[in-house]
Amino acid sequence: MTKKYFIMTYGCQMNFSDSERIASVLEKIGYKPELNPNKAHLIAVNMCSVRQSAVDRVYGQIKNFSKLKKKNPKLKTLLTGCILKSDFKKFSKTFDYILDKKNLLEWQNCLKRKKQIDKQLLEQNALTNCSYFNIKPKYTNNFSAYIPIILGCNNFCSYCVVPYTRGREISRPAKDILKEIKNLVKKNYKEIWLLGENVNSYYYQSKNRNGKPINFSQLLQMIDDIPGNFWIRFTSSHPKDFSDELIKTIVKGKKITKYISLPVQSGDAQILKKMNRPYTIKEYKNLIKEIRRKIPDAVLSTDVIVGFPKETKKQFQNTIKLFKEIKPDMAYIAQYSPRQSTAAYKIKDNVSLIEKQRREKILTKVLEQTALENNKKYIGKIVEALIEYERKNWFIGKTKEYKTIKFQFPLSNPQNLIGKIIKIKVVGAIPWGLKGVKI
Repeated sequence: MTKKYFIMTYGCQMNFSDSERIASVLEKIGYKPELNPNKAHLIAVNMCSVRQSAVDRVYGQIKNFSKLKKKNPKLKTLLTGCILKSDFKKFSKTFDYILDKKNLLEWQNCLKRKKQIDKQLLEQNALTNCSYFNIKPKYTNNFSAYIPIILGCNNFCSYCVVPYTRGREISRPAKDILKEIKNLVKKNYKEIWLLGENVNSYYYQSKNRNGKPINFSQLLQMIDDIPGNFWIRFTSSHPKDFSDELIKTIVKGKKITKYISLPVQSGDAQILKKMNRPYTIKEYKNLIKEIRRKIPDAVLSTDVIVGFPKETKKQFQNTIKLFKEIKPDMAYIAQYSPRQSTAAYKIKDNVSLIEKQRREKILTKVLEQTALENNKKYIGKIVEALIEYERKNWFIGKTKEYKTIKFQFPLSNPQNLIGKIIKIKVVGAIPWGLKGVKI
C-alpha cells in the first residue's frame, strides 16, 4: 500500500521553502502527497518559533492528531522546523518523530525506526555538515520559486530565537545558486525569491574566483546577468548590511525588483538598544533617504514589534512618528511575545495584551494612510504584473513593485493568465492593493 504524507507549514517564506525540500525527501522515500490530513499516513509539522503564538498553534494540533490516531492507529506524526530546546522536551512526548530539517538526507533511515528523536536538536550543533542545500525541492508552483541562499543568523536580536533554532550563518555556494536559477529560468519561471534570515549578509568564499569572496551584491549581479525574462526578489534584509554597493546593484539591475523589505522593529532609540539592533533611528532614516534618492520608485516594507518590554507610550509615539516620516508601503506589525532562550525573556513583559493590541491598531491605521497615499500614485499608470491566481472572476497578482493588483475578466472570454507577466492599467487604489484593467 502506498503511504501518503501531509505537511503543515507555519511561519515565514523560509519555512515554506523548507517544506518544499521536505516534500521532495518524503517522495524519494516512497510517500505520495495527500491534500486531506485525515487520509495521510504521515503528518509532518514544520513549525515556527518566532512567537509563542506560533508554538501554541502546534500545541493546538496535538488533540486533533490524537483523534486521528484513534481512527488510524498506523498514523505517524513528525515535527520539524524551528524548535527550541525547551519546546523539544515537551513535544518529544507527543510526536512520533522529531527530526532536524538541516539533515534531511538522514530522514529515510530515521523514518524506518519505530521512534526517532533527533538528539542533535538538543545539542544545537553548528551547521558544518549541513545537507539541506543538497536537496532538490518540490516547487509549489511552476512560475515562482524560493531559493534559500543562506541559513541561520549571527545577529542575536534580544527578542529572536532564530540563532538558537537555525544556528549560525552558512552561505550556500554561489555556483549551486546560479545553477538552480538557470534551470528554473529554462522552465520559464518568472519570479525568483532569494531567501535568508539575513539575506544581505550572504558571503561565500569562492574557489572559482581566485579565492575571492562573493558578497550579496555580487551574487545579485551574477543572477541579474542570467539571460531570460524573470524578476529577482529578496528577503529579509538587515539595515546594518544594506550597503551603498547593494543600492548601486539594485539601480543597475534589469531584473532586480525595487521592492525592499527593511525591518526597523522600533522607532525609539532606547528600545532598539534593548532589542540589540545595531543602528540608530537617524542611521535608519538616512538609509531610507539614500535608497529613495537613488531608487525613486523603491517600494518600502518594514517590520515592527509593538509592546516590547518596558516600551512606554512615549516610546511607541516615536514609532508612529517614524512611520509618518518614512511612509512605508507595507509593514508587518507584531505584538511582542516572550520567547524562552532570548535575552528579552529575562525582562519583565510589563505591557498588557490590551495595550499591545491598541498599539497595533493605531500603527495599522497610520500604515493604511501611508500605503493608500503611495498606492494612489499608481492610478493612471501602466504596470507589469505576475498573475498568481483567479478567484470569483478576478485575476489577482503582484506588480513588479510587489503591489497586489486585481482585475476582472469577461465570463464570455476567460483567459489562462496564471503564471504570466502582463501589462495592466491601474484605475483604482486601496491601502492594501491596486485595481486595474488589462491592456
